[in-house]
Amino acid sequence: MATVNNLSSLLHSLEANTEGEKVTVRAMLNAVGRRSYGPILLLLGFLALSPLTIIPGATWLVAIITLLIAGQILIGRPFPWIPSRFLKVEFPREALLQGIKLADPYVCQVDRFLKPRLAFLTSPLFAPFVALICIAAAILTIPLGLVPFGPVLPGLTVFLFGLALTARDGFVLILAALGLAAACWLLFRLWARISGAFA
Repeated sequence: MATVNNLSSLLHSLEANTEGEKVTVRAMLNAVGRRSYGPILLLLGFLALSPLTIIPGATWLVAIITLLIAGQILIGRPFPWIPSRFLKVEFPREALLQGIKLADPYVCQVDRFLKPRLAFLTSPLFAPFVALICIAAAILTIPLGLVPFGPVLPGLTVFLFGLALTARDGFVLILAALGLAAACWLLFRLWARISGAFA
């Protein structure tokens, strides 16, 4: 299994280390490594943006696992743990491969942008901050999951946080925080429209 340190290595590992018509959450986590939070958040963010989310309930499942992982970062658990019932959930592997294919044209540009900078923002000192924002993004996903393309912004937030932690790029961490702010704004606008419709 290749070490995941950027988007290219994540996608390559997912493709090379999964097989069959169905892929479980366990298999995907094993492919990227289950002892580091950064690659797991990167995986969850990628799944939140991939065609897998068109499967009913997939968006909320990814959000719940994100909440669980971020909560463990918050309490300082050294290695992530996921209940076996979640690990056994299966998805069509074709949808995963389709997501990898769609991302492929952008992988080089993303990885070329990454570099170790403002690395102190990715240190354990700032881990609670990262965890709280990922928790907020996962919570926002639950109501936004009822709106077409609504989960994209919170999913992008988790994706960027995973990318930042994996590549130790603090600048991407700042971009992730801006993604959460945009998701909050979107939810506020939707709530205002819904309230106005029933006023």
